[in-house]
Amino acid sequence: MEKGWQHNYDLGKRSFDERKYDTALQYLEKVAAEKNQFADVYNMLGFIYYSNSRFEDAIDAFKKAIEINPAYTEASLNLSVVYNELGQFERSAELYSLAREGRKDAETYLDPYVKGKLANMHSGLGSIYKDLGFYNEAADEFRKALALRPEFADIRTNLGVVLRDMKNYDGALRELEDTVAQHPDYAPSRVQLGLTYYAMGQHEKAKTEWLKVLRANPEDKVAQMYMNLLLTPKP
Repeated sequence: MEKGWQHNYDLGKRSFDERKYDTALQYLEKVAAEKNQFADVYNMLGFIYYSNSRFEDAIDAFKKAIEINPAYTEASLNLSVVYNELGQFERSAELYSLAREGRKDAETYLDPYVKGKLANMHSGLGSIYKDLGFYNEAADEFRKALALRPEFADIRTNLGVVLRDMKNYDGALRELEDTVAQHPDYAPSRVQLGLTYYAMGQHEKAKTEWLKVLRANPEDKVAQMYMNLLLTPKP
């Protein structure tokens, strides 16, 4: 089974850092063919092409990196080096000057892959704070993560759970209902939405959510457990 682009990125980046450029080239070219929005991939490819005297390919790669991220100083400097190597000294000097001064009109930029990594870091901190009972700090970290990657269903679910633990039921419902609407097949969000309804005393709504999970996957142990809770006779 062929590995995905993230696997290729990780191997390519590691090989590049270890200066195994031939190996890095194989993986990074696969990433560029599948995902063309990562400036650092093109910068690494440009360096490898330059090292192999493939100057035109290096120019194209560095230009692509700068096109994606106009504030990418390293790529601008690398492109300047290539032009200098080819005797295009005016172009080289212009790029060097721009790189040193910086693009004041350039927007702050992070590669989507890097954003995902940072989001997961904030989420990890949020989980630690949650386990320690520092709910405000946990919620702050989950919000920071979502500011980077708002589409991460697991992180938004965690935020909803923390808000519920803080008795902020309206906030919890807002996050969990939004997650379920955007990711209807993501069972953990629906399970937690049901549990939030249950905590609010809305048992029929809770039952509805858990049944939806069990219809999709009758073996879901968490949904089964909560359904048994509903079916247990009250004293």
